[in-house]
Amino acid sequence: MTAQEKPVRSTGDYQAADAAHHIHAFLDQKALNAEGPRVIVRGEGLALWDNDGKRYLDGMSGLWCTNLGYGRKDLAAAASQQLEQLPYYNMFFHTTHPAVVELSELLFSLLPAHYSHAIYTNSGSEANEVLIRTVRRYWQILGKPQKKIMIGRWNGYHGSTLGATALGGMKFMHDMGGVIPDVAHIDEPYWFAHEGNLTPAEFGLRAARQLEEKILELGAENVAAFVAEPFQGAGGMIFPPESYWPQIQRICRQYDVLLCADEVIGGFGRTGEWFAHQHFGFEPDTLSIAKGLTSGYIPMGGLILSKRMAQVLVEQGGVFAHGLTYSGHPMAAAVAIANLKALRDEGIVSRVKHETGPYLQRCLREVFGNHPLIGEVQGTGLVAALQFAEDKASRKRFANENDMAWRCRTIGFEEGLIIRSTLGRMIMAPALVASHADIDELVDKTRTAVDRTAREFGRL
Repeated sequence: MTAQEKPVRSTGDYQAADAAHHIHAFLDQKALNAEGPRVIVRGEGLALWDNDGKRYLDGMSGLWCTNLGYGRKDLAAAASQQLEQLPYYNMFFHTTHPAVVELSELLFSLLPAHYSHAIYTNSGSEANEVLIRTVRRYWQILGKPQKKIMIGRWNGYHGSTLGATALGGMKFMHDMGGVIPDVAHIDEPYWFAHEGNLTPAEFGLRAARQLEEKILELGAENVAAFVAEPFQGAGGMIFPPESYWPQIQRICRQYDVLLCADEVIGGFGRTGEWFAHQHFGFEPDTLSIAKGLTSGYIPMGGLILSKRMAQVLVEQGGVFAHGLTYSGHPMAAAVAIANLKALRDEGIVSRVKHETGPYLQRCLREVFGNHPLIGEVQGTGLVAALQFAEDKASRKRFANENDMAWRCRTIGFEEGLIIRSTLGRMIMAPALVASHADIDELVDKTRTAVDRTAREFGRL
């Protein structure tokens, strides 16, 4: 922010008005109001500026959203043009519109041939609500209405609505109450925390066997689907061993259980593949999408269905008794089209796979591979996690790891860096347009934050 770009209102004024009227997500409101939130006013590329002119490098793409970074004029133009032509119409009453038709054509040209239909939503949470209803309807049509139990994973995250919260395994969210029944959970494939004396490959198979054991416990005739993120995002950016997903797929096929991948974070290039399940080598029956679909420029999500599921719903299902006012919103669809074309035509996904992704992973391992505070570096493409650990060899974790991670995140803000802390891990996911210089800045500032944390906690 230059001297000529003075804030319209003071930061204190914004903070006071915010405290008076706004409830924030996942925060102690009283504590936040006492401190005052940062007021972010502008973004360009990977950079954000607050109301006082301080610059931050956004190492989290907002919330894993802004795959194209901030300030894309092509996305803004797509929104503006669509607003002038057709700002809104619904998908009810035998109606469609060009933007949603063209989005569907483009989207399925990028997806594996295994998929054929989409149900559009406004968010990832809604996509997973639609998932629950659609999966249960699928089995109902096939004459198996008792197959309604959904299996998720502890520390998985699928959104904050009732069904999505139940699918997720965040116990502190369950404690708020109101989650739906007929949802079970198994452990996350977190080798660093749960491996015992097993190799990663052995642990991956053992973790997958938990699904088989849970299906047998509940009765395969009662289990509708297994729902999971290809890698767990909000639950600590946990990357399963290579042996895990092929075994999960085998189990689901053996017991006639649908395999549903939450691609809200992993989709649209984050791992260097268009979708994270492609990186991990399995073929889900459904994909939940959002975030990177529009690079976060406007809310939009969806549920992608396999040809097998879509055929049952279309040919045998009759009326599909579900709909949303803003499903397939024209402006959201127009922005999604511009976003997907940019990712495709500018070769961004390929660059993540072959250039910037390997560069980030190499830099992180060189800097933190032997750091006294870090026990493990995980990641692929432009997504990564640093595991705090008291002893790397024994994988002993700090008793106060969450305090350390929270402090590291706070120091990051002080240093002009936005990364996230969760479950004793520092996680990052920069925009897919990140340059080598952006990655260098991200790694350097992360090192400063981790070093300062180590000194404050007597580890350096």
